[in-house]
Amino acid sequence: MKSLSLVVPFYNESRNVERFSDTITPILEDLALREWEVICVDDGSQDDSLARLIALHGRDGRFKIVELSRNFGKEAAMTAGLLEAKGDAVIVMDADLQDPPDLIPEMLTKWRDGADVVLARRVDRSSDGHAKRLTAAWFYRVHNALSKVKIPENVGDFRLMDRAVINALAQLPERQRFMKGLFAWVGFQTETIDYTRPPRLAGETSFSGLALWNLALESITGFSTIPLRIWTYIGFSGACLAALYGIFILVRTLITGTNAPGYPSLFCAVIFFGSVQIMSIGMLGEYIGRIYMEAKQRPLFIKRRVYAE
Repeated sequence: MKSLSLVVPFYNESRNVERFSDTITPILEDLALREWEVICVDDGSQDDSLARLIALHGRDGRFKIVELSRNFGKEAAMTAGLLEAKGDAVIVMDADLQDPPDLIPEMLTKWRDGADVVLARRVDRSSDGHAKRLTAAWFYRVHNALSKVKIPENVGDFRLMDRAVINALAQLPERQRFMKGLFAWVGFQTETIDYTRPPRLAGETSFSGLALWNLALESITGFSTIPLRIWTYIGFSGACLAALYGIFILVRTLITGTNAPGYPSLFCAVIFFGSVQIMSIGMLGEYIGRIYMEAKQRPLFIKRRVYAE
């Protein structure tokens, strides 16, 4: 008989509010829990999601609403919900019901058996487009090849975490947050449940291709310095090749005399090494930009109001 908190970010999910509450309530009521709560975080929605959430709170006080002052992004919204949750165990899930609530009883069983973290792994992503599946596979391979903190493949934010894990996450102060990486970084004893991800029933995803690219960049630069080291290797290799080519030109000149032609090769060399320098400066700028954002020490989010009474 323990308590459970669900953390659910909402951004323009007006069409899913009632469907989500109607689906999740009977499942939670059937569990042998002392108490439960659902922390709904409105991340600056532009539709009437907040009004519907407030109405839901009025009908059932177990649905608590955290209203952010503007759209801070899903990572910040999840953090706000995790800090607000009071349960002995906390489950993070999406409002579109692509994270099946039917898995919650099995998650709780594994938690009661001793697991600190219970992951939900998608074994079938046919509901996602081909391009998204392909880029997701590339992302996991690149991230896990570059970072010491390995992210489980095809595991999203849908997971159960013990109170000890939540307390550990609360100690991580960074502003530039990639939650999947932070979840993996804190560790703890982990179990996995496989499931098939259903299609979204209503609404549209708020993650564009550019947003996913920026999130991938955040994950790599937030958990690895290897991209910086790679440019060191590229620069060293280029210097060695340039030295060898210089020796070749010197020897050829001594043997055959001065050779005036060579402007095309010189032009290509200047363009190539100039491009390498610009790319390396850009990569360095990514890390400096993150240092700048952390140094300002701005809060990760601002709560406008909490509906919890």
